[in-house]
Amino acid sequence: MPRSPYTDLDRPPLSAARLRRALVAPYGPWSRLELRTETGSTNADVAAAAQAGEPEGLVVVAERQTAGRGRRGRAWQSPPRAGIATSVLLRPGQAVPDRGWLPAASVRYGWLPLLAGVALVEAVTRLAELEAALKWPNDLLIGGSKCAGILAEAVPGPTPGDPPAVVLGIGLNVTLRADELPEYPTGLPATSLHLAGATATDRDPLLRALLRSLADWYARWRAAGGDATASGLRDAYLAVCATVGREVRALLPDGTTLTGTATTIDQDGHLLLTTPPPTPTSPPTTHSLSAADLLHLR
Repeated sequence: MPRSPYTDLDRPPLSAARLRRALVAPYGPWSRLELRTETGSTNADVAAAAQAGEPEGLVVVAERQTAGRGRRGRAWQSPPRAGIATSVLLRPGQAVPDRGWLPAASVRYGWLPLLAGVALVEAVTRLAELEAALKWPNDLLIGGSKCAGILAEAVPGPTPGDPPAVVLGIGLNVTLRADELPEYPTGLPATSLHLAGATATDRDPLLRALLRSLADWYARWRAAGGDATASGLRDAYLAVCATVGREVRALLPDGTTLTGTATTIDQDGHLLLTTPPPTPTSPPTTHSLSAADLLHLR
């Protein structure tokens, strides 16, 4: 007989009906919410729906993922009902005339995982009453430990010439105990809201707050044509970014590394990293990074 989801009282199941009533009608762009007891990967589920022509606004939530993914194909796993695992479907390259939204340029899609990070910080600080920060490009930090990750993936349109969709996946450790925490290859320690001393670990209001904040920031960003500065997104991100101003080591997708100072985030969401001059008489070099694994140095 399958174990009842109510056996662990610290981890009650989510209610699809409650979430739909709270989110789908009043909080655009969410148009459809699916809650799954178990799935391989919410990102894979939403990507498949996107390729089949699903409109913007699908939200998939899983109580348990068996093949959750992080950046570089890394696994993201959690015990059943111990965290939030959700992915949403966005189509920023499509106009939305009834909201006055023009298509956003694909060069600005790099802001979408950062936008998700800002929404996540807002939800965690407001409900869990914890001080949270973001490590560029995709980690939520609490007390210097990783509590959540964000994965953004571009998905080709259903017909040739269609602008790509974007799938945003978010995994948040909520009630994981110390012996359940994952290990990360970058050496960053993990934590959960429970272990960090959160005042609230009820996933229902946390998920609602996250999706509402995500919808709000997405609407601002779309109304500004994808302009992170005009929408206020860039300032909001810089206010909670723990990377800018730090000495960091960056592992680039081609396997090379750079060590220097993270100076800012540019208009396209890229990290500007300044490395020391190779000789005393030459100037420092500034690199624009669209993707990298970062290690914060002291």
